[in-house]
Amino acid sequence: PEQRERIVVHLTCKALNRNALEAYAWRLAAEGIRNILALTGDYPTAGFGGAPQPVFDLDSVGLIYLLSAMNRGLEVPGRGGKKQTLPPTDFYIGCAVSPFKRTERELVPQYFKLVRKIAAGARWVITQLGYDMRKFHEVKLFLEARGIRDVPVVGNVYVLTKGVARLFHQGKLPGCVVSDELWELCNKYGSGPDKGREFFRELAAKQLAVFKGLGFQAGYLGGLAKPEDFFDIIERAERFGENDWRDFLREIRFSLPDEFFFFEHDPETGLSSSDRINPVYLESKKRPARSREVTWSYRLSRWVHRIAFTRNKGLWNLLKRLYARWDKKPGLAAKAMYSLEKTSKFFMYGCRDCGDCSLPDCAYLCPKRWCSKCARNGPCGGSHDGICELDDKPCFWARVYERLKAYGEEEEMLTGEPVLYNAQLMYTSAWANTYLDRDHHAPKDDSADTEGKSSPPNGG
Repeated sequence: PEQRERIVVHLTCKALNRNALEAYAWRLAAEGIRNILALTGDYPTAGFGGAPQPVFDLDSVGLIYLLSAMNRGLEVPGRGGKKQTLPPTDFYIGCAVSPFKRTERELVPQYFKLVRKIAAGARWVITQLGYDMRKFHEVKLFLEARGIRDVPVVGNVYVLTKGVARLFHQGKLPGCVVSDELWELCNKYGSGPDKGREFFRELAAKQLAVFKGLGFQAGYLGGLAKPEDFFDIIERAERFGENDWRDFLREIRFSLPDEFFFFEHDPETGLSSSDRINPVYLESKKRPARSREVTWSYRLSRWVHRIAFTRNKGLWNLLKRLYARWDKKPGLAAKAMYSLEKTSKFFMYGCRDCGDCSLPDCAYLCPKRWCSKCARNGPCGGSHDGICELDDKPCFWARVYERLKAYGEEEEMLTGEPVLYNAQLMYTSAWANTYLDRDHHAPKDDSADTEGKSSPPNGG
């Protein structure tokens, strides 16, 4: 039992649907394993007999939400149609954040999603691996700026080799970054007699020392296969002087060219200033730059949303009555409207007719069409320079961020309860499902009609 308390299981959504994730979580609970790091997961690229079909039924936010519900006591259908509450679990749920993004349109949504993960039930945070201590420190500063001071943050230390550094530098592993400057050092020392062993271990030990000095709750040490290597790095870190970490943090500042930082640089510490947000960013919020993402279809969608899909306003009540009538007596009119819906959505959004529309959650971009993982609750950590980890399109949530920022709405992009897609609605009218409160936009309380509540502008 004591050893199980130390185990942290990395649970990803890439190959399991929500039922399989729940079953796996029950198995962990039965075995006394309570520490779970909830992850969306990388896009699967290879498997037996070829590439596997990715799942991503839930993302990390949805998984955290599920595990939190299990901790409270999951409600399931019981006999006689009554609900049954299962015994509560005691998972200690963790989440990840990737601060090593070069552009604002990638980084800021990462921070917003982190706050949403914590709201969904994450109780500790681990960073993506990286080699810029200022960016690590920004995660703590952002949480503190949001009033979140009771959530432990764990720093991620990955012990490099020349081969691994090359893969990170080439962008071959999603979300893992090695700058040109660091790659030159890795190549130099990795070509030496010890293949860089001393340099790489010393770098890892220095990172651990900096994490301790900055008040991180722990350091997660990866990239090692032998216990003796693990303890060697720990001992190195413990041999450093009490204030040596201050010098190390200035050494380990391998930023990318023109990299965006949320907080202003503090030249005295080499870190970011806790009380000064990036002034260029603040100015851009007041006067957003013109973006190619703000298209005519986006403007039109906002207008349609305002007059037809805002609860209890405009045409809402009229359309609600019509769809309720058509639902009771399906006929030619209902079929015609569904045909109009599918055609218009396909040409405007590339709609996949999922029936549970997330267009208003995603600035009227369809996640099933434009996101490889169909992420409805924020970005994964796999993008690089604004490009999806599959290298085939721009990052979906970077585009969403640009659209919302143009209207001063970017801070609202990841508020509210997690979006859980209902596959039972696939190939049904999303408009009907919205007006009849069958999709995820339906009010969660007893009131069926909450004044001003947003709903999809067009189905998805």
